[in-house]
Order: sequence, then structure tokens, then C-alpha cells
Amino acid sequence: MPASHRPDFAAFRQEHAVDRHEHGSKLKDHFMWPIVNQEDLSGPKLMLLLLNARGRLIPPAFAAVDYEGLWFGKATKGLHPEFLHHHTVIMHGATNAEEYGKLIHWDSHPDAEEWVRNRKQFLPGDALLVLEVQERLMKFLVDCCHQILHKIPPDTMISEEYPIQPEPTLKTDSDASGFVSLAVITAEAPYKRPAGLDFSHLLKVLEARTLAAEDHIWSLREDPAYFSEQFREILDHREEMLPDTKGNPHPVTQPHRINTLWSRVLLNMVLNAYSNLEVFSVLYNQVLVCIQLEKSSRNDIDPAKDLPKLYFHALALFKFYLDQAVMVPLEQLEHSEFASPPIRKFFARMPPPDPYTSDMNVIPRAGLKITGVDKEIMFLIQTLWKDDWGLFIARLPLVVDELERLMQADPKADALISAYVAKILGDIAIIAQCLKQLELYQPWAAQFDQVIQSKIDTYRDIWNELVPNFGQLYDAFLKKEFDEVARFAEPSDGKFTYPYSKRRTKETVDTMRRAEANLDIIWTKIDQITQKNVTDFKETALYTLLSRPRTLRRTPEWVEPIKTDSKAESITNRDLWELNKPLSRLFLDEPAQEPKKFKPEVKSKTKVKTKRDPTEPATAEQATPPADEAEPAAEATQPTFAVDAKALKVFRTLFFDPEVTSTPGLIPWNDFLYAMAATGFKIEKLYGSVWQFTPTKLDVERGIHFHEPHPMGKIPFETARRHGRRLTRAYGWHGGMFILKEKS
Repeated sequence: MPASHRPDFAAFRQEHAVDRHEHGSKLKDHFMWPIVNQEDLSGPKLMLLLLNARGRLIPPAFAAVDYEGLWFGKATKGLHPEFLHHHTVIMHGATNAEEYGKLIHWDSHPDAEEWVRNRKQFLPGDALLVLEVQERLMKFLVDCCHQILHKIPPDTMISEEYPIQPEPTLKTDSDASGFVSLAVITAEAPYKRPAGLDFSHLLKVLEARTLAAEDHIWSLREDPAYFSEQFREILDHREEMLPDTKGNPHPVTQPHRINTLWSRVLLNMVLNAYSNLEVFSVLYNQVLVCIQLEKSSRNDIDPAKDLPKLYFHALALFKFYLDQAVMVPLEQLEHSEFASPPIRKFFARMPPPDPYTSDMNVIPRAGLKITGVDKEIMFLIQTLWKDDWGLFIARLPLVVDELERLMQADPKADALISAYVAKILGDIAIIAQCLKQLELYQPWAAQFDQVIQSKIDTYRDIWNELVPNFGQLYDAFLKKEFDEVARFAEPSDGKFTYPYSKRRTKETVDTMRRAEANLDIIWTKIDQITQKNVTDFKETALYTLLSRPRTLRRTPEWVEPIKTDSKAESITNRDLWELNKPLSRLFLDEPAQEPKKFKPEVKSKTKVKTKRDPTEPATAEQATPPADEAEPAAEATQPTFAVDAKALKVFRTLFFDPEVTSTPGLIPWNDFLYAMAATGFKIEKLYGSVWQFTPTKLDVERGIHFHEPHPMGKIPFETARRHGRRLTRAYGWHGGMFILKEKS
């Protein structure tokens, strides 16, 4: 038995492709039974899950799953199915041993050939591989049972003396911390009974990610400190920051060309933020469409039959959207990973032929050999964005799973991933999980790619209509007249200094107001350029976000305080009585608004609006973006949470008031999880640094994403403050809602 997890992946890297192609793999078993390995089965759960699933369901239930498990071996030529023409083997839908594995000649049944072409049934060679997998796996499991129950004779074991027992319960899906973990769910899935397509989970994850994209855009516009931090982070991951092979800096880092670099960084920031919002909005909307059609077709869904046409094409369109959407974070990864601070020591940049070119040629640094875990990380990341063929044969979910497993298993691997790259990997992982869910929807999932290819031009037109081309901003941002804005956006001269944690004085208030005003100037110019250059701007999710009656919190002018002994207006509400401005000046048709009390937005349940003819499969109806559900609600009465001292300390930092609380410190990530759980949030670790928080005790259902601090396991105060602002926007929370629980 192979020692390591995913022995097929290890075998692929161990053998030469030519030898495997011409002579067959010498490690065929590794490709045939990838789930049978010592690392996985010697753990506390997986062997038990495998015994339970295979012992309680008949082999046809696993035909599609076992065939999917062979994909990697077939794609890499590690497995060579035999070929028998004009025959079909029945696997799907078989209910007894006589039907299962039955060989049918195409002349003996009118649909036999069509079943193979549409991948509803199996080619003989593929069927033989599946049967071989199942036969040997079942023998292995039966032998294990005989050895575990060695005091019971085999014949007696299956007699009435030992009747079938009710299915036992085993806590699954959670990691050592007790929280639900997507990595654990993925690791356990091949060993459990085949799961169905969980639309509700996908909807929650995609909604939270879409809202996180909105929050990111909002924070870039509202918070000077956040804007400054993001600018520096993107700059740190630009390939211009790599020295070339001669040790020289890039020409655009020279003082007389530096504005070109600032323009690129600003463009990078804007394109990433806007593109993420658009693609995740499209994915979220399409899941809504699929859920509606699944509900209306529920009585017609039968594994032995075709799916209802509208529902099937909505699923195929969702698969196409996912394939297109993942290119956005993959491109972000391509242009940031090798320049990221933990990894740039391994790479150098070729000297540019033109000092102003944005084309970079990054190569491994001469004389520096990459070995061990460094090599593993490089291989997986390059497979994601550089090796299209490698990604095709491995499939995105497998590569993401391997990368996540390596980062969790080896701290050295985790240290090679910067916080910025971890966020990008989190987006890739969310899309990979959606693809993984679609793969589970057997037997129909096998037909999606075939349908997509037959309608590829139509599907591309729909995608291009839904997702705006923000690349149109490229030329506008790099024109000379934009240099002044780009120079103004560069934060090194303190123009965005934002002393939020300091006690309010005239000096601190003036500094904060100056930083906010500087930020408003930049976004006013960016919005003007975006409106002018992006085709159909009013049809974008960005336009919908900017045009909503939502406001930025701004610091009011300093007023000398009236001396009083009363502290009645403390952290409860005072921090919400701040000056507000529109999210974008594009929609400001009147003078500056008067100061008004901040009203949190409370989201209603999602409603769907139709924009296209739902009878056309290729133009499935589109749903309302998740945050475009309701006008900002009137101020609602918020609950009071009685929490212990540990949780209260967290919330006082999240909703920090310098007039009430002393200078805040860092929040340990586990303390943040503890505090959120104390207020009724269901917590799930997704991939990368992304965690999903879903409320269970509030009057809203929308979840929220937060990123685990990386590589340090503590949340800095500035980040904690932004978390607090996001909780205010999402749920209307403020510091006065949290009180110390009385000791019983």
C-alpha cells in the first residue's frame, strides 16, 4: 500500500511521461486506487467511513465516483483502458447484479450508442477499470473486517446471528479545532457515500464572497489607512520590485519614471477590486437560477433519465461561468506570486528591452536550487497559472486540495505564502469547490463539457455581456494626465495618515479629515475615468453598488467639548453620529449632505428578478446581486449580547472607542472565533485564509467572510477596526450591544 496521500499524484511526478505513455505505468495501482494509502487510512476516521459507505450501498451507487477517481490516471496515461467497438456497458441506474456491468451491442438496443456518446453509460474499457477498482477494494475491505473480527467465522459473520445494525454516527467535517473545515470535508468525501449537489452551501459561500468584494471596494473608498495598506501590499507583489539578473532595479523605479509605477499599482488595485465583484456576482446569480429551476423540476429528477432541459442547461452554463471566472484570480496569481516577499529570493527578472514596458520575464535565479517543500509549492502554484495542460489533467480542485494540504501539514510551506497571495488562493479555492460540487452531480455532470463545447460561442457571448471589460481602463490609467492622480495615491508622504486609535483632539481630527479628503479626490477622478471608458457601465454590479443610497462614514469637524461629568453618550451610539458622504460622487446631484445618523443596512431574503427569457437555456434568467435586495432599512432595535470577559475584550477592540478604551492590542485569531461563536455564528474554514461566518441567531441570513491573519495568528488593530466596520455595515452592530455576562 502506498505510504502517502494521493499516490497517483506522486506517481505522475515520479515517472517520465514518455515511459508511461509507451509502456504503461509501473505504478498502475497508485492510479487505480488513490484513496487506498497508509497516510489517509491510518487516521481516526477515513477507514471507518469507507467501511460504512461501501458496506451499506451497492456498487452501482459508486460507479460515477470511482470513474471520476480514475480521471487523473487516464489523463496522464498512467491507465490505458481497453477498447471494444460497438458496445456499451450498463453501470448507471443498475439495481441488481444481473444488470450491473451488462455488455450491450449497439445493434441490440436503439439507444446503446447514444448512451455512450452522451456519457450516460460506459465504454467497455472504462467499465472494466471501474469494476476492477470495486472488486479489489471490496476484497480489501472484507479482508480487513475478517481480521478485525477474527474470532467470528466468516460464514457466521453474515448469518442471522449477526443482523445488520443501524448506521452509526461519526462526527465528520470538523478539524481538530472543532470548526467545520472545507479541507476536511474534501478529504472525507471520497470515503463517504456519494454526496448530492449542495446548492444552499454554494449560495452562502458565493453570497458572502460577493458581499466581501463590495466591502473591499467600500473600505478602499472609506478608509484612508486601508487604501494605503492595499497600495503598499500590491506594490510589494509587483514584478517591477524584483531585481534583474544583473542585480539592477527596474527602470520605472527611478525617480523620473516612478509615476508610471504608481499608475500601474493603482490600476492593479482598481481592476482586481472591480473584477472580483463582477465575477462573483455572476456566479451568485447563476446559483440562484439553478436553485429555482431545481425546485421547479424536483419531481422530474431521476438518475435514469435526462435532467429537465432548462435545469440542465443552467447547470452547464454555471460550469462555463466557473471556468471563465477562475481566470481572474489565476491572472492575479500569475502577476504576484513570484514577486511576493517570501518567494522572490528564488527568482530574478530579465532586463526589459524598453524601460516603460509592463511585460516582465521572470526566471529562476541562477545558481539557486529549489528543493524540498519549496519545490513542492512552486510546482503546484505554477500548475495553477502557468501549465494549462497540467491543470487540465490534474483538474483545478485536485491542485487546490494538494496545495491546501501541504500548507496545513508543513509550516515551511505555509510561510512561503504571503497574506496577499493567500487571499487570491482563497478565491481560486471557492471556485474550485463549486466545480467539485458540480462533479458530484452524477451521472449528468459527465455531460456538461460536451454541451458547453456545442454552445461555446453562445455561452461566451453571454459571459461577455454580463462581465464588463475593465481592461478598457488600462490605457486611460497610463496616460500622462493621470500621473498626478497616481502620484497623489502613493502613500509614503503621510497624506493618508489616519490616527483612529488616538484620543480625539483638534490635531487628530484634522489629520483624519485631511486623509479622508485626499482619498475622496482620488476616487472622484477614478470614477470619472471609469464612467467614461467602460462600455455599458450602468449594467455593471459596480454601478449598482455605487448608485445605492449608501454612505461613507466621515469625521466631522472638531468642536471643543463642553465640560461635563456625564459620560452618557459613550461607545453605545456616539461613534455612529458621524458625517456621511455618498459612496461615489458620480451620483451626487446636490450640495454636501447634512450630518445624519448612520443607519445600518438590514438585508431581506434574496429576491430574484428576471432580465432575460427563461425559456432560452443559453440566456438563463439573471438574479439580483445579493446586496441589491432592499433599501437601507430604518434604524432597527439591535439585540444585546451578554458575553464573557474573553469575548467582550474582542468586541471592544472591534468597535474601539479611544475615549473609552485604552490603546488596543492584537486579537488572537482563536479569540476572534470564540467571540463570533458566542454570538451565534456558525463558523466554517474554507481554503487559504478564508473563513465563512453564518449567523444563526440574527434576523438576517447573509454570511460574512473574514481572512485569518497570515502568517501571524493575531489580528492587528487596524484590521480589527475594519472588521468592526464590516459588521456594522452587515448587521448594524456597534460597541454598546455587548455587555459582560453576569456570573452564575
